[in-house]
Amino acid sequence: MRINVSQQLKSSIGSIRNYELSEVVSIAGGDSTVEGKVTLVRTDRGILSRATLHTEVGVTCSRCLSLFNYPLTLNIEEEYFPITDVVSGTSLSLPEEPGCFTIDEHHVLDLTEAIRQYALLAIPMKPLCGEDCAGLCPTCGHNLNQGPCQCLPQEADPRRSKLNKLALQRGME
Repeated sequence: MRINVSQQLKSSIGSIRNYELSEVVSIAGGDSTVEGKVTLVRTDRGILSRATLHTEVGVTCSRCLSLFNYPLTLNIEEEYFPITDVVSGTSLSLPEEPGCFTIDEHHVLDLTEAIRQYALLAIPMKPLCGEDCAGLCPTCGHNLNQGPCQCLPQEADPRRSKLNKLALQRGME
């Protein structure tokens, strides 16, 4: 997702350009189609990008270990700083912000890394294929979403008998 911003860097502060994006980006080890709108605003130091993007990433359910597509909406807001002056071609110093995004020497702003970082932050630590995911049988490993397994029911731990009685009483109320 590369955008040439040389003309916008020559524009006055506050100039706005809007773009529609639909491209494939590598996120979390797989390729995902990212679609949405990007607004670029000229600032006194560079270009501010604001984007609302939608994509789906392939993840593994933390309960049943099935692969599924998890939908993401990314709200990106990052400032990009030029490394080369657009008029004179001289090198510019970057702000002392660790991990700041830059506009390359050809005046191309690349959104790919920001999209990847925002997507990785948006993926839950323990994704679920559904709130009602039954998980795996602890004995045989059968995916319980596909139906019951052939394992015999496990006997309850006698140390939990009072807790089980309490849970049954609460369930009847």
